[in-house]
Amino acid sequence: MAANEYLPFRSEIRDVIKHTELEYTFRLTYEGQVKPGQFFEVSIPKYGEAPISVSGIGDGTVDLTIRRVGKVTNEIFEHYVGDKLFMRGPYGNGFDIDNYKGKELVVIAGGTGLSPVKGVVDYFCSHMEETIGMTLVAGFKTPKDILFIEEFGHWQKNLDVILTVDCAQDDTACQIGLVTQYIPELKLKNVAKAVAIVVGPPMMMKFAAQGLLQRGFHEENIWISHERKMCCGIGKCGHCKIDDTYVCLEGPVFNYVKGAQLLD
Repeated sequence: MAANEYLPFRSEIRDVIKHTELEYTFRLTYEGQVKPGQFFEVSIPKYGEAPISVSGIGDGTVDLTIRRVGKVTNEIFEHYVGDKLFMRGPYGNGFDIDNYKGKELVVIAGGTGLSPVKGVVDYFCSHMEETIGMTLVAGFKTPKDILFIEEFGHWQKNLDVILTVDCAQDDTACQIGLVTQYIPELKLKNVAKAVAIVVGPPMMMKFAAQGLLQRGFHEENIWISHERKMCCGIGKCGHCKIDDTYVCLEGPVFNYVKGAQLLD
């Protein structure tokens, strides 16, 4: 008898990490295969469920970085270490690490778009021998909106990191400007063979991908994620449908050859 893919399971909160006033990471128990860029449906009886991207993969745990923006996420924020939440998943196709091994990788992330690709950054930061080189360009609205600030200190030891904000509210070590303006400045050994991941708001992904193409990247060497389109996770509700593509079934990660057709 086939398993009921709608049926959630209970997961214990092992840790809660505060990043900003609105974004926390919940470290939850999970045993099974999962890739960066995939997502889980997190639910609370009487309140509903919300799709949350995987922002970290541990030994028997997954990290879900959650923004407090509505009824379900407001209630999730009332739960603490030792409490339990319901989850189902993981769903989607995620980022395949093998696509980027032995290559020069550029990751461009805007705001919470850093969460689904963080697992890729973590992996190569710890396995630099598997990459020719890696650059992370991450942009946020203000210094107070920066996610994973402690991780940036670790990443900067091994990776080329450009951390930028749209505007500075106080003295900050960050650069100022949109992520797209730093694409022409990327120092790359061989653009024609380099690969890239772009995750963020649709307009940011559109112009960042265009900037990479102008630098000489090939379409098939760029990947994007439509993680913001997720809803039910199994193609039943139709909210993720773009033309004839169900993003939660074929995505949310797409090679740009296909993904370009799905950008607004």
